[in-house]
Amino acid sequence: MSPQENPTFVRSGRPRRGRLRVTAAGALLLLLMSLFTSGAGADTATEPTEGTARFAPGFVHGRVAVDGANLHYVRGGSGPALVLLHGWPETWWMWRDIMPELAKDHTVIAFDLPGLGASSVPTDGFDKATTARRIRQAVHRLGFTQVQLMGHDFGTLIAYPYARDFPGEVTRFAVLESPLAGFGLEELYGISWHFRFNMSPAPIPETIMDNDDVPTYLGMMYQFSYRPETIDKQTYFAAYADPARRSAGYNYYRAFPADAENNRANAGTRLSMPVLAIGGQYSFGTGVADSFRAVADDVRPVVAPDSGHFVPEENAPFLRDCARLFFAAQSTTPSRPELAGCVR
Repeated sequence: MSPQENPTFVRSGRPRRGRLRVTAAGALLLLLMSLFTSGAGADTATEPTEGTARFAPGFVHGRVAVDGANLHYVRGGSGPALVLLHGWPETWWMWRDIMPELAKDHTVIAFDLPGLGASSVPTDGFDKATTARRIRQAVHRLGFTQVQLMGHDFGTLIAYPYARDFPGEVTRFAVLESPLAGFGLEELYGISWHFRFNMSPAPIPETIMDNDDVPTYLGMMYQFSYRPETIDKQTYFAAYADPARRSAGYNYYRAFPADAENNRANAGTRLSMPVLAIGGQYSFGTGVADSFRAVADDVRPVVAPDSGHFVPEENAPFLRDCARLFFAAQSTTPSRPELAGCVR
């Protein structure tokens, strides 16, 4: 899910004002660009899905059973639990560059969302409230009842009902690069065709999109970045080569109307814990915070510099430093001005 409308939205470094209109020529250009941009990142061909992780010392892969699914996770560090929830079209791997630093102070647990990555595909329950309950069940079975949360894209939409429905269990949470369903997400539907395409009833996208189309289609999604060369595209192309996992991604989109209804119905239960709302400089900017102010009392807007939609990969050093400040046990002085809004 990628940003398409924002007063300061930028694609490929070019500022735009007002509504972004995606022309046929522009869409074709993005598709062609995707074919020639392979992306950066470590080789994950040897990264296992169980046992000792290889991307960084001290991390292990594991699995935990929840209602309707078996979730893959990567865990490392010690201390309070910090749960990371990825977006689409990615996997837990999007957090790889920030996990070692966060593990200095926390038990970091990065999940593959149900149906995505190495997690099993549930038969139903792709609405975000149900997904949040599944993640919570996994967290409890790993031995934690209190958590801090950080979500990107889909992960943002899932972190919200987790914090809303179980406020005594979530002490702080950070959300990246998505407005909430019911409070701004719908404004994006008419701006990029991928929203309506992914939300189409089965088997429309399943039939149209085959394995050979994955690099072209997902490559277009990664062009919603300011620094596309930082995104490990080949890993994600492989992760979505399975038609069942592509269908799971569509099902998360198909649940957006139900998510919006659920969010609006429960908006009176306002969040009281601190919410760090991060938008990329060349993407949502402060728009994430604007959306969350509809449901939360303590929203801290932060703009990630030199970033488009995929902040954890486009500017991992900034996100590492920002998250460590926000999730720290006590308030500390930021090392540079752009981190001021991240302070606990």
